[in-house]
Amino acid sequence: MLAFGSVVAALLPLSVGLLAILATFAELDLLTRVTSVSIFAINLTTALGLGLGIDYALLMVSRFREELAGGISVEDAVVRTVATAGRTIAFSALTVAAALSAMLVFPVYFLRSFAYAGVAVTLFAALSALLVLPALLALLGHRVNAGRIPFVKAVEAPFWGRVASGVMRRPAFAALPVIAVLLFMAVPLLHVNFGTPDDRALPTSNASHQVGDALRTDFATQPGVIDVLIRPSISAGALASYAQQLSALPGVQQVGSAAASGIQRLTLSTGFDSASSAAQQLVDRVRSAPTPSGAHVLVGGDTAILIDGKQAIGSRLPLAGAIIAITTFILLFLFTGSIVHPIRALLGNILTLGGTVGAMVWIFQFGHLSGVLGFTPTPTSTAMPVLLFCIAFGLSMDYEVFLMSRIKELHDHGASNADAVTGGLARTGRIVSTAAALLAVSFFAFATSHVSFIQLFGLGTGLAILIDATLVRGILVPAFMRVLGENSWYAPPLLRRLHNRIGLDDSSTPPITITLPAEQMATSS
Repeated sequence: MLAFGSVVAALLPLSVGLLAILATFAELDLLTRVTSVSIFAINLTTALGLGLGIDYALLMVSRFREELAGGISVEDAVVRTVATAGRTIAFSALTVAAALSAMLVFPVYFLRSFAYAGVAVTLFAALSALLVLPALLALLGHRVNAGRIPFVKAVEAPFWGRVASGVMRRPAFAALPVIAVLLFMAVPLLHVNFGTPDDRALPTSNASHQVGDALRTDFATQPGVIDVLIRPSISAGALASYAQQLSALPGVQQVGSAAASGIQRLTLSTGFDSASSAAQQLVDRVRSAPTPSGAHVLVGGDTAILIDGKQAIGSRLPLAGAIIAITTFILLFLFTGSIVHPIRALLGNILTLGGTVGAMVWIFQFGHLSGVLGFTPTPTSTAMPVLLFCIAFGLSMDYEVFLMSRIKELHDHGASNADAVTGGLARTGRIVSTAAALLAVSFFAFATSHVSFIQLFGLGTGLAILIDATLVRGILVPAFMRVLGENSWYAPPLLRRLHNRIGLDDSSTPPITITLPAEQMATSS
């Protein structure tokens, strides 16, 4: 209600979000019939469904109000709103979905489950905003402003225009401190230690956590157990010889054995923490040790799971990164007609995500704020940085598209680069910052979770959203576009012709007049 300024308008994003959430739940229910889906996909569905519903509805409603204020009919206002804000939503949804779909390349059900939920809820939110919301706006007409909240202004405000104006007066002075802060926040990444979630992800009041603490503290041979399976079964003498060979490896305290039908098991107690480098080195030694003749040996346990998980994720990271970078570059090029804007957007997102993940390592691995949030410091889960990167990257591109849509619209109508940036931020800055604040609330709510890696996911995503919507969109974008000038819109002749054929062109769309304060116009000039 505070963001939209009216009761009726405030109900619209909830309808869009609710439709997206329910449709995604139905999709996940169907997927569970054919594949495994993590229970935590529900968390992403609810947060992202509400968040994107707010984002898209805020953009559509604000544009609809602008069109109505221009004196045109309700029908024409709906058509213009869908042609401008609706098109922005379509491109935004494609960029978010492309970033989230990169998680499908990882052979980890946890990440794939988030891809199933994230891509679906993004597309359903966009469809609801493009099909259901225009119908509601057509029915409501001027009543969209009904139930006005006293003393609450509309979403348009000149504050962000003044910010852009100030940044462009001294772009280096404004941008360098922001870059330095984000790089400083990323420093803890140099000391990241990866692990797999265990009982310590639960509150200390949980019985399984208490049992785990007792085993780690009071029973020296319990941590770091390595399981070795041998099939088919070998002779007792060969098994004893192999067990003696493994017991001689540095770090092995005790070797136990058991047998079942056609299979034998050796249990190696080490005393190492399962996530430690010493435990990982020992697993590598066990796997590289000579095996009994004619037998197939498998090595498992928490440490082996960690090693295999790191290998499974690490081996697919280049492919996932390439998918995100290439699809983002293509979509932003088609949207802006420039090859500079996609590169600038990618670099800005890397800064944001580096600082965010570094802050999460500082909090959850180093243990800062553990007393406030009620978690036990543990190594960083191997999957969480990937999950955080894909989701935060997609949402960052969401706001990139929101902002660039207005800047490009003004530039295509003949405004200079400086005037387009100032006018674009004056018109969309509060929309982006308000939408980001509301979306961040959806994710910050996960700080109340009793599972530490869900707390990390919620806090990290919310922090990345706020950093991107304020520091990156409000400061770095105007600074870089001021330094680059008209070169911000550069594209090689071949790509320019390609964009003219299949890309977006706003020059034929009637412009919205934006009146800037005199000092902003002087700065832009």
